[in-house]
Amino acid sequence: QVTVLGDVAGDTRKKIDALKLLSRIFMGWVGEVTAREKAFFELLALLLVGVARVYLVIAARFEDVGDSFSIMFFVTFRFVGVIWAFVLTGTALNVITFIGIIMLMGIVVKNAIVFVDYTRQLISRGMDLHDAIITGGKTRLRPVLMTSLTTIFGMIPLALSRGEGSEIWNALGITVIGGLLVSGLVTLVLVPIVYYIVHKPRFKANVKKINSEQNV
Repeated sequence: QVTVLGDVAGDTRKKIDALKLLSRIFMGWVGEVTAREKAFFELLALLLVGVARVYLVIAARFEDVGDSFSIMFFVTFRFVGVIWAFVLTGTALNVITFIGIIMLMGIVVKNAIVFVDYTRQLISRGMDLHDAIITGGKTRLRPVLMTSLTTIFGMIPLALSRGEGSEIWNALGITVIGGLLVSGLVTLVLVPIVYYIVHKPRFKANVKKINSEQNV
């Protein structure tokens, strides 16, 4: 089975390492083990490229390092939900779950962008930073919840299915559900906090500059 292939390969490696073989004897891996390792390497490279491209798109859209940092900081928390889901359900990391992690990147980033973009609009209209964050959180609460919950409910049949070959697709559903449960909470709590911490010094500097210009 795909989910236990890594455990079997690990146990086999330990037994081979314990053997005292002649120096001219060489042992290597072929078949599913090498294919699995190659697939993990390619998916990891794809994940890193995806993160870099997402950051470039966000930076080009907002043209602000603080906003880009606030959003990309949020992306890391998807792994927290995925790890918790793996521990609670006994799911192993495999190619299918790795694909689910890559899928989560686009979903969770979109939720953060929705909040940050609207908060920027409120600030540009002259609203105070603190008030803009609170108003943005209240206004974007429904779209964020709707996006997360509809995806979670759509993945529940996949996570609970018991048909033939379901053990493969169960892992995908569990990965997406776990990541969205935590990232949804982070969107509503941590992203506003990080956004406020990052922009508070700059906002105060702008206010002082404006006041000084008015006094002149």
